[in-house]
Amino acid sequence: MIRVACRQLAPRLGDLAANRELTASAIGAAAAGGADVVVLPELATSGYVFASPEEAAAVAVTPAHPLFGEWASAAGRAVVVGGFCERGDDGRLYNSAAVVDRGGVRAVYRKTHLWDREKLVFTPGDRPPPVVATAAGPVGVLICYDLEFPEMTRTLALAGARLVAAPVNWPLVDRPDGERPPEVVIAMAAARVNRMAIACCDRSGTERGQEWTAGTAIVGADGWVLAEGPDAAADIDPERAASKAVSPRNDLFGDRRPSLYTL
Repeated sequence: MIRVACRQLAPRLGDLAANRELTASAIGAAAAGGADVVVLPELATSGYVFASPEEAAAVAVTPAHPLFGEWASAAGRAVVVGGFCERGDDGRLYNSAAVVDRGGVRAVYRKTHLWDREKLVFTPGDRPPPVVATAAGPVGVLICYDLEFPEMTRTLALAGARLVAAPVNWPLVDRPDGERPPEVVIAMAAARVNRMAIACCDRSGTERGQEWTAGTAIVGADGWVLAEGPDAAADIDPERAASKAVSPRNDLFGDRRPSLYTL
């Protein structure tokens, strides 16, 4: 079993120093609580609602920035997946997530499906999402809107991910009373049809008039929500995601018929 913790935060827009302290403190608290994997929100180091690329560039960092060393120190033996505003070697800006452990930055994923005004600030990533071999098992990474593309979660499942860590910033949308946010419903379905856990770490508060859902949820490999809320934490068994058998005669991967899925 591994302990997965999501730390739902309210980063300060454009305040890198404050967000460094906020994220490191949150990681340390989660690690002290026994977390093996800690997930932070999308763009946790910078805030989200940028007025221009220039504003985002002022708080963009590279994977070599010292803040990731601070994350590693705060995490101890845990693995951290958190969102940041990345300045690429090509000078472009990316909405990215870093996978960090005691050895430093293990992988960086650049969001490939940009939402709304993100397209005015960021360049979409052009590489598939990674599955990183960690002390907590194989961890895949997606960012927010990526989860709405079944091809992405299926790609990670086929690549061996037992857990998908997803930093998200979900804008609040209307939903019927008593219903979970639609993004959580999507994560539940994706977890169930791929037989893998998904941890979505949302943010809270309001930024430049945008209210956030604060819908953090950890979903088990059976598709049911194990924990939700600002300090959500749950124990998951990575071995449950190793087998894709769903009945004595059915296997989620063995029953696939890819030759019929091509347009």
